[in-house]
Amino acid sequence: MRRKVTPSLFWTILVTAALTLVGGILLLNFAPNEKQIDTRLSRQYDSNDPQFRRSLGVLLGPPILEGNKVEVLLNGDQIFPAMLDAIRSAKKTITFETYIYWSESIGKEFADALMERARAGVKVHVMLDFMGSMKMDLAQIDAMKQAGVLVQRYHKPVWWKLARLNNRTHRKLLVIDGKVGFTGGVGIADQWRGNAQDKDHWRDTHFRIEGPVVGQIQAVFNDNWLKATGTVLDGPDYFPALKPAGDMPAQMFSSSPTGGSESMHLMYLMTITAARKTIDLSAAYFVPDDLTIRTLIEAAKRGVRVRILMPGDIIDSDLVKAASRERWGELLAAGVKLAEYQPTMYHVKALIVDDLLVSVGSTNFDNRSFSINDEANLNILHAGFAREQTAIFEDDWKRSNPVTKAEFRERPLWERFTTSIASLVGAQL
Repeated sequence: MRRKVTPSLFWTILVTAALTLVGGILLLNFAPNEKQIDTRLSRQYDSNDPQFRRSLGVLLGPPILEGNKVEVLLNGDQIFPAMLDAIRSAKKTITFETYIYWSESIGKEFADALMERARAGVKVHVMLDFMGSMKMDLAQIDAMKQAGVLVQRYHKPVWWKLARLNNRTHRKLLVIDGKVGFTGGVGIADQWRGNAQDKDHWRDTHFRIEGPVVGQIQAVFNDNWLKATGTVLDGPDYFPALKPAGDMPAQMFSSSPTGGSESMHLMYLMTITAARKTIDLSAAYFVPDDLTIRTLIEAAKRGVRVRILMPGDIIDSDLVKAASRERWGELLAAGVKLAEYQPTMYHVKALIVDDLLVSVGSTNFDNRSFSINDEANLNILHAGFAREQTAIFEDDWKRSNPVTKAEFRERPLWERFTTSIASLVGAQL
């Protein structure tokens, strides 16, 4: 005898099905697509060993290329004019990928510059992360499209692929005519304007690049453009022959859950393991996993001076700050020096090792960047450039408050509780 479907049974089935669907989506969100690194690296060489450079090129993918020039840009007053001038100078192509793009005054300036070039016949490709551009006025996107700008919103939600919303493009890339590139930490929003002069204007660093490595930056953009549109960008307008522009060896590499998600994590582990004397880490969001914590501690115990600079009370995510603090005790006990930047939100993402290697780009020091987001970093192996970045780090360190062991031991009970709870979701931060 068939059971009669009563209204209560119907709703029970419907709710059960809905919960099952939501549970399945959450499972897909939180489950990694690839095996994660779970064993610490053995120290087979240090940073001045030629094998270190060879391994970076082989294990991370693209080779390290000679003949590049990398110029540092500090805060919005230097960053935005340089990017806008480059866009306005474009003759053939513009490829631009970013996470944050909001409809504010700087967003309008970028949109106007991109539309003007598109109307002039330049091929303009813009990749915006869907989540990061949710505050962007749709009318502005429509205006860009009408002007001829090819705009793609990365992982725009569709009902049968909702799980991919958790995978975001966090890359910050701009390439002009295949010859001039930009990368770093800046987003297109008004808090990045100014010169970090107050809490409403953030501290950040971006970089302007010329030379053969720009071709690798273009290839990283092409990777997501192909995934999102099925269109290959190729030919001399995008990949012209590039002559040496300086004396800096450099390498642009990327990571993504759809392939090579552990590349970024591996690079940090390799570099920390190879460090001989110093590690200076600027981390806008610092929520490392157990393996990375152990690697940093081992470096400190073998005599490497390890300094980590993070945001202080002015931060755009209290949850990240709480989750970060859960791991500070063991780092401080091992001799790692921690400090919190005071004047404003500190959004810099940079690693400096042994006055030799500088790694800059979009990557935060957390599991989201290491395993979930699409990221891209530029590695520069040049003593002069490393010294320049160290001087900038020292200046930022002077504007920061050190975290002491005593202060950390005496933190209030409520803070211990909140950091412990926040650490439970640290893998998604």
